[in-house]
This record gives sequence, C-alpha cells and structure tokens, in this order.
Amino acid sequence: MVETDIRRNPALLKLDLYCRGMRLDDSCYLMEDGGRQILRTRAGLGSGLELILPGGLWTNVPVTEGFAASSPYVLHRKQGRYLLRRHRERSPVSGAALHSVSRGGDAGIPVRLAPRPGWYERTTSSGKPMTRIGTLQGTYLGIYQAKVCEYWTEKPKANCKFCSVGLNLGVDDAGDKTVDEVMEVVRAAREESDITYVDFNTGHYEGDTYLDILEPFLRRVKAETGLLVGVQTPPHHDLKRYDALREMGVNRASFCFEIFNEEIFKKVCPGKDREYGLTRYRNAVEYCARLTQRKVGWEPWVSNGEIIAGLEPPDSSMAAIDWITSVGAIPTVCVFRPLSGTDMEDYPLPKTEELIPVFRRLYEACMKHDLPIGVAPNVHVSLVLLPEECRYLTDNPGKYWWKELRLRALSKAFSLRFQRQVNRRMRAFKSGESQADLASTLAGPQPTAHP
Repeated sequence: MVETDIRRNPALLKLDLYCRGMRLDDSCYLMEDGGRQILRTRAGLGSGLELILPGGLWTNVPVTEGFAASSPYVLHRKQGRYLLRRHRERSPVSGAALHSVSRGGDAGIPVRLAPRPGWYERTTSSGKPMTRIGTLQGTYLGIYQAKVCEYWTEKPKANCKFCSVGLNLGVDDAGDKTVDEVMEVVRAAREESDITYVDFNTGHYEGDTYLDILEPFLRRVKAETGLLVGVQTPPHHDLKRYDALREMGVNRASFCFEIFNEEIFKKVCPGKDREYGLTRYRNAVEYCARLTQRKVGWEPWVSNGEIIAGLEPPDSSMAAIDWITSVGAIPTVCVFRPLSGTDMEDYPLPKTEELIPVFRRLYEACMKHDLPIGVAPNVHVSLVLLPEECRYLTDNPGKYWWKELRLRALSKAFSLRFQRQVNRRMRAFKSGESQADLASTLAGPQPTAHP
C-alpha cells in the first residue's frame, strides 16, 4: 500500500506542495540563513522557494502565487532549523484526519533551505548579475538562451496560456547572453556548486533558428568543461539536426508538447498547434529516442517528452506517459502551476489525489521499459518529480528491486568516469593545454542552412 503519511513519504509531500503551495511564517529569515532568492525565471515554473525535503528530494514550492495564501502548509524557523507544518486537514490520499501541526503541537517536518551559492551575488565581467544569465533549478544549471518566445510578440499573442516567459524578460532573466557570459557562469557553477548538467532552453523563433542560436554555446560548454548538456526547444523541421547534436556530444533533447489530448492542446497552446502540431512533437521525441543506438564515445543520450499534469484528465496524462516510454524516451511530468499574470492564473488547481496515479505510472512505465532513470550524478530537479522519486507512490516500492540495483551500479560507474573527465577537461583548459582541441571543436560541422 502507498504510504499516506506525508511525514514518511517525501514524494507525496513534494507532490502535495506543488498542488497546495506554502506560506511563510514571520519567523523565517530565508536570505539571512543562506537560502535562495525567489526568482521568476523565464522557465516559468521556478517561481517558488527552493527546499530540500526528507529523503534528499529537492523541490520548488509555490509561495508568491495567489493560491499559496490559503495553503495548509506553513514554513517555520525554530532555533536556526526550518520546519514544515501542516494545519489540521484530511490526508490527500486516505482521507484520514491529519493531526494538528500548529505552533504548540507537532514538531513539524524538518526541511532545509537549498543553499544559495556565492556566485549568485556576483556579476560577469560584462557587469551582468550572474543570476540573469543562469540559475540553479535544484542542482543543475538552467539557461534560457536568446530572446523571448515569438508567440508573445505576435499580434494577437499565440503563447501557451499557462506560460509566464513573456512576463519575466528583463525582470529576473537577461534577454541577451553572450557565449563568454554563459561560460563564466557555467564555470562558476561547476567550481562552487558542483553542477554536472547544464540545460539550455529556448522558445519559438521564426525560421527554426533555435538550434543555430544554441550550437555555439553547446560546443563551448562541452569543449571547456565536459559537463552533461541538454537542449529544450521546439522540434526542428530537419530531424537530422539532432544527429549533429548527438555527434557534438549533447546528452539530452527534450520536447515540451505539454498536453496529449489533441483538442485541449489546440486550445491551450495555439502557437504550438499552428506551427508544429502534436504529430511533429511526437515524431521528434521518437526520432531522438532512436539516437540512443548511436554511440558517441561514452557520452550518454536521452530523449524526453514533457507534459504538464493538471491541464488534461489524468487518464490522458497516463496515456502520454505510456506512449513516451513505449518509444524509448523518458517522460518529464510537471505539475500545473497557475502563475500570476498568466492567462490561466485563475484556472483550478490540480488535486493531489488525482495526480498520484499519474506519477505512479511515471515510475512503473520507466521501469517496465528499462529506461536509464536516476543515473546521472548530482542531478536533483526541483521543478518536477523525477521518475525514480515516484517509487514512493507505488503500492509495492520494492517491486523492481533488481532493476533499481542495476541502475544504482550503473550510476556509480558512470559517476566515477564522468567526474574524472570533467576534472581533467577543466584543468586542461585552465592551463591552456586544450586550446587547439577547442579551436578544432568549435570549427566542427557547421549547421545545415535553412531553406
């Protein structure tokens, strides 16, 4: 049976916090205690407070959105420690009454503030705050590269109704970022925050130019650091471009089609429906999943299909998970967050109990298809429940114990090799030994010209 007590089930707690948000007690001193500032980054969902829950689960908890004001969760500070308390209410799973966690009652659930790195307070050599170039989302570095998605600049606008990208440009995220600026932040994040993965994200641009924009950044990061690198863009019309990314050493291609139900997709994502359609997204996910068969040294490769739970019926979200895993890709499942200022800020919140089956399916489908979940070292994602975290939401968490054992062994072996390569690459670049190799890498195969 699923553990229904949020004090003993960190995945259930993480999911419930996504759906309910959290209030901050006056006793909290987030910045003074080394926590991260709340940034409305262009990724959209990163509008909350970054916390580390029991079990080592990282999360980004909504606190500034309107719905969080009525959350049963309250974060308290007591003698320098942070405690999450939930006022008397029914369990999100069993319906049983949860005991009072008011000030004079239960000690609460111990949580930690995600540490704010020193580089968050610094600027690049060009004078920009480093947090306007990239921010940590959990333990990886997220960079929204280039200008705002052009769906926001059309008249009338054709942006996805849940999206806040166009609201954040120039506020917490810079609209123009040079390769040198990005590399300064990547190196600082590796040296001080021990990042292992850098994720580049763009919106829609006329002429499918997003991969052309990203390639110089991808080449530099791989050549100078050897870190894992991923891209999240619309699906390019020329799928061979992903072969080139694979050859370049890129490790992940993610496609956010958001909604599996065709009619809801058209209504919520008018620009994506007009320019690409679900078919083109699905074709790209499946094509990139097949690229796992192509070996590029020891560089790993995964294809992701990203959906948002809470924007369509749970059965439709589970159908999306089944399809994504069936073609060999790994689902990324976000929880819908009605962000302030968006077209859907008043849309009903998803209910925790309705989403539990969705995230249970996420874990079980990945295990059924032997997908490499949880292998990359030090990748803790605060914006979503990772597939491996969702084992806590299954009726029998030990069902796939032998597969989990194999994944842990694979992760350990990969981590040792990866850390050696990254340390060697960064030392070599610092000493100037790799300048010739870098020049050769940057002059590699040129992007295919657009028609």
